[in-house]
Amino acid sequence: MKNDYGKVSALEKIGYGLGDTASNIVFQSVMMFMAFFYTDIFGISAAAMGTLFLVVRIVDAVTDPMMGALSDRTNTRWGKFRPYLLWLCVPFAVITVITFTTPPFGATGRLIYAYITYSLLMIIYTAINIPYCSLGGVITPDTNERVSLNSYRFFLATGGGVLVASTTMKLADWLGGGSQQKGFQLAMVVLGTLAIFMFLISFYSSKERVVQVSAKKTSLKEDIKILFSNDQFIIVALLNFVLLIAQVIRISTAIYYLKWFAGRADLTSWFLTTGMVAAMLGTMFATPLEKRLSKVKSYILIHILVVIFSAALFFVEKDQILLIFVLFSVVQFFSQMAVPILWAMMADTVDYGEYKTERRITGLVFSGVLFSLKLGMAVGGAVLGWLLAYYGYLGEAISQTPRAIQGIVTIFTLVPIIGYLMLILVVAWYKLDKKTCNKIREELEHRKELANQAG
Repeated sequence: MKNDYGKVSALEKIGYGLGDTASNIVFQSVMMFMAFFYTDIFGISAAAMGTLFLVVRIVDAVTDPMMGALSDRTNTRWGKFRPYLLWLCVPFAVITVITFTTPPFGATGRLIYAYITYSLLMIIYTAINIPYCSLGGVITPDTNERVSLNSYRFFLATGGGVLVASTTMKLADWLGGGSQQKGFQLAMVVLGTLAIFMFLISFYSSKERVVQVSAKKTSLKEDIKILFSNDQFIIVALLNFVLLIAQVIRISTAIYYLKWFAGRADLTSWFLTTGMVAAMLGTMFATPLEKRLSKVKSYILIHILVVIFSAALFFVEKDQILLIFVLFSVVQFFSQMAVPILWAMMADTVDYGEYKTERRITGLVFSGVLFSLKLGMAVGGAVLGWLLAYYGYLGEAISQTPRAIQGIVTIFTLVPIIGYLMLILVVAWYKLDKKTCNKIREELEHRKELANQAG
């Protein structure tokens, strides 16, 4: 019976993964369309958009650790983390719609509206996503099952990306009746409603199995001190930060690249959908690769391949549409293959922290990781906006200068490579291999048995 303790059924893995399908309706909408929406539909400048993405992260510096600490201290009949999926799924959908709504204001009013609504969107994303991510760390203590769980999760999460990529522009055109402003708003109504149902399925199908061994009580200040004493958490947080900078720059530039370099804006939905389908397939290969090599070796190999194919994309001519699709899909395939491995690392750092300090701060660990992820999104979005402005990009323009178009190509292909190379250097410092994780798991189980005997 003990050997089956960490096993998770395929049905539960699917149910849990649907929660990230729901989350990715917002995450991928921001990644793929937010920059384009703000510059070409909502009507603010590229520089203002870049600054907006960065400034809003100040809010996250406060809300993320608060939410992590709150979820760690939540105790209900449903567990610590699951209830937030039930409580917040409707507000999550509503604020998504509001953020993608263009108000009838002047330029200053629209910018203020954008700051307020985007801040609210990030707050509600924090409030539901930190408990959701933390839930993945308490479904199973088994390190192999965690990679498998996250492979299911990110396969379905990327399915949310496919949904967004394949339907957003089409829904906006169909529902907008000629108005992209109205179209984006109504498209988010449809996608937000789907997200509600997916969160509810995730809530009802998941189970929290891993509980803290020690009943040790600490303050938020002490928990934060414990968090930053976890050297492996810091490495994983840094990996997330750098990864998201590279990903946001690449994905957010894709729509500009296809429209202005390739001259095929009509293929935008197909381009983004093809890339997301390739990413979905990539998640399926994470588990077998990690079993054959290790988390670190797999992560390094994957990003070496991402660098090679990203560089190749720089040299493609604008009329080589098929080759553009193929190389973009290959980059997406390998990029997403690395994600389940990284999230399994996160769960392992929670065990490592409890092993060192006798305090399990699952919610705070994942809030810290999510903050680094969102900070990476912010920096990536800011760098994108500033680089577009540097190269002279003009939103809502009929044409762009050759310099602006070449800038878009450079941003899309070469700039993210800097981040991928940094990932290879940073991950080499991660030391929680399979042998170490098994040793930690055995020690925590031993402590639990002693606690039960004493109790």
